[in-house]
Amino acid sequence: MKKFFLIIILLISSLAYSQDQTDIVKGRVQSETSESILQNVHVLNLTKVKGTITNSSGEFEIQAKVNDTLYFSYIGYKPLKIVVTNDLIRFEDNTIKLTELAFALEEVIIKPYQLTGYLEIDVKNAPVNTSTRYRIVGLNLGYEAGRRSRSGISKVIGAIFNPADFLNNLFKKKSSQMDKLRLMREDQEIKNLLSTKFDREVLVQLLGVDKDDIDDILRNCNFSDTFIQQANDLQIMEAINECYDEYKLLEF
Repeated sequence: MKKFFLIIILLISSLAYSQDQTDIVKGRVQSETSESILQNVHVLNLTKVKGTITNSSGEFEIQAKVNDTLYFSYIGYKPLKIVVTNDLIRFEDNTIKLTELAFALEEVIIKPYQLTGYLEIDVKNAPVNTSTRYRIVGLNLGYEAGRRSRSGISKVIGAIFNPADFLNNLFKKKSSQMDKLRLMREDQEIKNLLSTKFDREVLVQLLGVDKDDIDDILRNCNFSDTFIQQANDLQIMEAINECYDEYKLLEF
């Protein structure tokens, strides 16, 4: 009987110890081809919405548990997504290898605007952003209407108050994912990463939506095509958050 209780105590202690070890994943990130260490790689826990970067030795540690998803992002390398396993938590010498991307520079033709030197003529030829910000009484934030066939005001009203529109359908289906926006805004490492990116890849992974859905969200919130094309991922995240906050406000 004493041996039985001793075994039970050992099992409980072992389980408690193993649970303590599930809080941190440690490892090193390196290039798959050259095997050189990669510093300043962004490591994101997509499940917990936490982020960190590798140090000068390519090492990282991040809070994670079994079945959490880690996402590795580094300029010039293919992003990598892995699911946390017991082995990944148990060992501290994990090596994560990223594959380098092959860049092909395409020819870019820049068409300059011909200036005549006459202000009245040059002003007429210069491109003008016709996007307009609108505000609605009772709402703290505005909407940016681009070049649409309908008037800006009618599109604003239609996008907000149509109960069967795109935003209503997507936000309800993705409400748990959209709630991650708040956590994303609280994590400085994630914000630092988004401020340097323009490809929407991290947003796609964190929010669980397609790139096309991101564009559609912004268009239905009346952000201009110019903003959608030129904004960095941090600005896009803030715009989606603005849109989602107003959606929830109007929903109630």
